[in-house]
Amino acid sequence: MLVPLLHCVFRGRRNVELLRELASWTAGLAQTPYAAVALFAIAFAESSFFPVPPDVLMIPLALGHIPYALLFAAIATAGSILGGMLGYLIGNQGGRPLLVRFFKPHKIALVERQYQRYDVWAVGLAAFTPIPYKLFSISAGVFCLDFKRFVLASALGRGGRFFLVGLVITIFGEPVRAFLDTYFELAVVAFAVLFVGSFLVLNLLARRRAPAGDRPAPPAAQIGPACPEE
Repeated sequence: MLVPLLHCVFRGRRNVELLRELASWTAGLAQTPYAAVALFAIAFAESSFFPVPPDVLMIPLALGHIPYALLFAAIATAGSILGGMLGYLIGNQGGRPLLVRFFKPHKIALVERQYQRYDVWAVGLAAFTPIPYKLFSISAGVFCLDFKRFVLASALGRGGRFFLVGLVITIFGEPVRAFLDTYFELAVVAFAVLFVGSFLVLNLLARRRAPAGDRPAPPAAQIGPACPEE
């Protein structure tokens, strides 16, 4: 009993360390001459498979070049929407087995219930909040959501999120930069707590709402290519 527990603990610590290194590497790209291209690439990749959100790069990049904060927001939005389209295609072609392979069952069940309740606008909510957008972009293809409406919801959610950050930095950029220069470590800890807390809340909601028995999935959710042709 103890050995598997220790294995899970150390594996979890390795995963956290790897994520921290990826986040540091991503933020470091803000100091490179190709930072804007890197922002587009990170936003694109995060929408389908990369674990670090583009905010990690966009925020220091925008704070370093405040007059261009909204431009960076537009770059992140464009990359994220195109990446979401790729995620949709991956889910549509790979089907539910691919979703099960990369995400926990209770998260998939939560996403499916959100689709049943809010349809494609559940994507917009995930695109705006810290909820992993890649889970919704891939599952949208699995569950055969309307592609055009998926793109529209993604644009509204991701655009709203990144442009809100860009607008805040444009208006309060200098005070924010001064605050981070003084309380950088505190800000990092606060962001980490918020980021991890959002996932804990998501897991808690998924477990509380999970049915006692596993409900069979609707036929369209079994494999992506089975989606009806328009």
